[in-house]
Amino acid sequence: MIRIAIVDDHAMVRAGLRQFFADQEDFCVVAEATNGREALDIVRQGEVDVMLMDISMPDHSGVDALAAIKARAPDLPVLILSGFAEVHYATTLLRQGASGYLNKDCDPEDIVKAIRTVHRGRKFITPGVAELLAEGLGDGGDKPLHEQLSERELQVFLRLARGETVGHIATSMSLSVKTVSTYRTRVMEKMKLESNSDLTYYGLKNGLIQ
Repeated sequence: MIRIAIVDDHAMVRAGLRQFFADQEDFCVVAEATNGREALDIVRQGEVDVMLMDISMPDHSGVDALAAIKARAPDLPVLILSGFAEVHYATTLLRQGASGYLNKDCDPEDIVKAIRTVHRGRKFITPGVAELLAEGLGDGGDKPLHEQLSERELQVFLRLARGETVGHIATSMSLSVKTVSTYRTRVMEKMKLESNSDLTYYGLKNGLIQ
């Protein structure tokens, strides 16, 4: 039996997945969460085999949570199920420890296949993601600027792009204001941008925020 945790801030999404998984004899939904912080609480309890997690959630997003989850339970497969297209986040999150990335528009059977695949300890790579990964093995000349960011830099970038202040980010991420300011400076340099408004525009233009 594969014990699954569903992490999504939309109750309808969780209910739909739970109902669909009930038809799979080897699936059992044992926990649900509405944000990354609650997801980490589930991980601490240690009774989950696969975590199915959204990216865009209030308070503590999937991007924020992935690093903390992998630090505490490096062998726990985390499968990302997102409303964002693969091209926006897939390769970045796979590099940061996700076991697979699926868009919410995918065929439900793909989710079933993905869960069984990552439960066996393998990565689940769709043809689209495989193509993105192959492109990333080239010279990187056309690599999106946000893919050059480190894990922490990406977290700070997304929060700044959504309009959060440095102080709020520091509190949410348990970092000092000075540290967050340093990350902000690195993000600006790597992305060749000059203001938080530029970050927001980039995020909206590239489909990284809604």
